[in-house]
Amino acid sequence: MNKAVLHLGGIEKGYNHGKPNEVRVLRGASVSVHPGEIVALVAPSGAGKSTLLHIAGLLDTPDQGAVEIGGVDLGDASDRARTAARRGQVGFIYQFHHLLPEFTAAENIILPQLAHGIPRAEAELHAQDLLESVGVRERAGHRPAAMSGGEQQRVAFCRALANRPALLLADEPTGNLDPKTSDRVFEALMGLVRGRGLAALIATHNLELAGRMDRVLRLKDGVLVDATDGAGD
Repeated sequence: MNKAVLHLGGIEKGYNHGKPNEVRVLRGASVSVHPGEIVALVAPSGAGKSTLLHIAGLLDTPDQGAVEIGGVDLGDASDRARTAARRGQVGFIYQFHHLLPEFTAAENIILPQLAHGIPRAEAELHAQDLLESVGVRERAGHRPAAMSGGEQQRVAFCRALANRPALLLADEPTGNLDPKTSDRVFEALMGLVRGRGLAALIATHNLELAGRMDRVLRLKDGVLVDATDGAGD
């Protein structure tokens, strides 16, 4: 298998560190995710899924442990290095689309590319290609309020991939959708990941969707355990 895009090694994270009321959320969590691999992350609310994703995406720092993206340990790198890696190598998808309401679907995908130094003509073509790949190219000129929830979320997927990241992190990406729409949107997400050979770590409460991914990891007592054959245990 190709070298891991994401490697978390022995991640420790607590809040109110060193105080009597300290809460230890992660207690040595470790995982590696490889190109083209989709890994599900399941756990009850409050177990630390979002904390783990934020650490993996360089939005938070661990108390201890390695955070490697593309073979480079960025766990305690400078803010500048972490920001550059986050902008160029990591794509984020959340439960709510968080599209900018005053901009069209295409503009929401073009803007992060412009911020990354991509020429506008190239950014516009890439935005159209991404929208085409998830079946909403006809919505390119529509603002979010004129789109359905499923369409908005597919545009959010495209925005997450605007700068061609190697790693995709998603926190309940279909959690705000009805079951039928959720299934369609999930298939679009799977197509994007497979088609571009991304490494993806996806947190979800939907055990049926989790079972369709390559591996299922359960966060239990602050560590990650393989639950591929029993995600709901």
